[in-house]
Amino acid sequence: MGDRAQLTRDPVFFQTEGAGGGAQPPAPRKMQFFGRLVNTLSSVTNLFSNPFRVKEVAVADYTSSSRVQEEGQLILFQNIPNRTWDCILVNPRNSQSGFRLFQLETEADALVNFQHYSLQLPPFYESSGHVLHVEVLQQLTDLIRNHPSWSVAHLAVELGIRECFHHSRIISCANNRENEEGCTPLHLACRKGDGEILVELVQYCHAQMDVTDNNGETAFHYAVQGDNAQVLQLLGKNASAGLNRVNNQGQTPLHLACQMGKQEMVRLLLLCNARCNVMGSTGYPIHTAMKFSHKGCAEMIISMDSNQIHSKDPRYGASPLHWAKTAEMARMLLKRGCDVNSTSSTGNTALHVAVMRNRFDCVMALLTYGANADARGEHGNTPLHLAMSKDNVEMIKALIVFGAEVDTPNDSGETPAFIASKISKLVTRKTLLTLLRTIGANYSLPLTQEAPSEQSSTTTHHSFSLERSQPPPISLNNLELQDIVHISRSRKPAFILSSMRDEKRTHDHLLCLDGGGVKGLVIIQLLIAIEKASGVATKDLFDWVAGTSTGGILALAILHSKSMAYMRGVYFRMKDEVFRGSRPYESGPLEEFLKREFGEHTKMTDVKKPKVMLTGTLSDRQPAELHLFRNYDAPESVREPRFSQNINLKPPTQPSDPQTHTHTELCSAWVSYQSPGATGPPSSLTPPPRAAGVAGCPEQWGSPHLLPAQWALPGRRTAGQQPHAGCHDRDP
Repeated sequence: MGDRAQLTRDPVFFQTEGAGGGAQPPAPRKMQFFGRLVNTLSSVTNLFSNPFRVKEVAVADYTSSSRVQEEGQLILFQNIPNRTWDCILVNPRNSQSGFRLFQLETEADALVNFQHYSLQLPPFYESSGHVLHVEVLQQLTDLIRNHPSWSVAHLAVELGIRECFHHSRIISCANNRENEEGCTPLHLACRKGDGEILVELVQYCHAQMDVTDNNGETAFHYAVQGDNAQVLQLLGKNASAGLNRVNNQGQTPLHLACQMGKQEMVRLLLLCNARCNVMGSTGYPIHTAMKFSHKGCAEMIISMDSNQIHSKDPRYGASPLHWAKTAEMARMLLKRGCDVNSTSSTGNTALHVAVMRNRFDCVMALLTYGANADARGEHGNTPLHLAMSKDNVEMIKALIVFGAEVDTPNDSGETPAFIASKISKLVTRKTLLTLLRTIGANYSLPLTQEAPSEQSSTTTHHSFSLERSQPPPISLNNLELQDIVHISRSRKPAFILSSMRDEKRTHDHLLCLDGGGVKGLVIIQLLIAIEKASGVATKDLFDWVAGTSTGGILALAILHSKSMAYMRGVYFRMKDEVFRGSRPYESGPLEEFLKREFGEHTKMTDVKKPKVMLTGTLSDRQPAELHLFRNYDAPESVREPRFSQNINLKPPTQPSDPQTHTHTELCSAWVSYQSPGATGPPSSLTPPPRAAGVAGCPEQWGSPHLLPAQWALPGRRTAGQQPHAGCHDRDP
């Protein structure tokens, strides 16, 4: 390429005489063709001029040449006519033919290469006829020259001829590691991924699997770095200490597989009894899997040893959750019971680390699973202190929504609000300070701390008062909210217990929870504020709780003593796990989510107080009728049907019949979760057959008796039914 470039740059070389005698360059296409021709000729010349090119020759051609040296089938001739020294391998199966292995111009070089060939070649041509081909000999001689420190066993592995491993010379070198890398032939076989050669080495040559190279790596480390999982499976058939050996970088084969994200290798290592509790330089294998965000590898380790989710690394004392870099990885650990508030050796939780690294999605995942937003870490800093120092407005808002206190001081006496006012950038300063004023935060210096010096105040650009400002009082413009807070504050636990007794009860308190999907979060925040103001759980504040749609979910949560702070996290998790894609959403994720939260076999009647009622719709009749799911027995009401009955409807359900998760599904807006062509919820029940007649006539849609709860669906029509007045044709 360099010669070609030089030729194209030489004006004299391309000078041609034109009509006027001036020099004219050739056309570009001619120049390109000439360059390719030169390259081709150069390659062919190198091929035939290579002194180590193997060539098949007749031994009779060397009768006029003198023999300089002879070892077995190798003969070094002095080719007098050509003035060269030729090395000939006489074919053991045909003494009249042979192979010229090299043709050198100096005797010294010829003797050195001949001695090398005479030591390495005999085991190959003595054990296998496959070697006696030009292509194979060319590959073998090139390996001998390129790797002069390799033993014959290393050469046999690279050559890949199985018959050679039965030769005594090759068997004796099966564990040889005297080369640049210090690797054995078994290391090379694992690197190549050659399972057949590996079997020959282990079974016939008795190669040891716990021998390490210069980097402290065993054959298992090499197998993990290869692409053939069968090699690792073959190695694992025999017990070996090399399976859990730590290399010079502090990694076992399992650490290495987790770092590279090779799930199949991790699975095979675990099946071979690789230990999950071997400490490496960065911790256990689970920490490595989390560090490099390989979810599948981490899941396999946890499935093998569930205690790994609680393991601590040696450097930071951090749990695997501290190493989570994405929300997906964090959720995977949290669903398996990882302690969300576990602390490291510095006292920081995973939430502290996520905030410091500006991992907003991870922060949200941790908060929704109950991470303490006010946990004190290193130097007494809460996650909000760290978020303020990072000037991340979105993260600050998220922490405040999940209950982080803006006036909690750290070990230096600085509150998050004070840090925000001190170091907030000009771009976000106004927004942040407005937010702090809105929630009544105190962003002045604490009274216990001295005022900053003039030098520090000029460098930090303070623009706030040194006097502690009192947060504005809670605004209670709504009279009903004032009543609730007043009653909540006045009620003591003893009074609450006594008020629930029938003989002393003078009035009941009813909590009505509206629907509206995402508005459930607003309801939750209001209930949290009421609980905070009263110091009493919502369940103990009310005698009756009624709910529709999302309010029904909250009503059942209150019934089962779930805190509103917990339900806030549940709603955020529901957003990620249930509301995927566009409407209508799949019903499966909703059903599984509710089963997990409320229990698959839990019933409403398992808890008697407070009394709970959930609204549903009987949509098999016109007009549709209200149905209430409840945890109490309602008085029987006898009334005449408002229209004639031509079909037999199934009897109404009893409060103890359906499970809690079924109530929540049916109370929710079911049309948002079923497919457009679906005719009902996932249930073994089928709708009652329709009577013959004109569709939509009230006389043909049955009596006022109630359907089983599984079919009391809001906004749902039976198969073939057309919408009518009084029928809920959309999400309530």
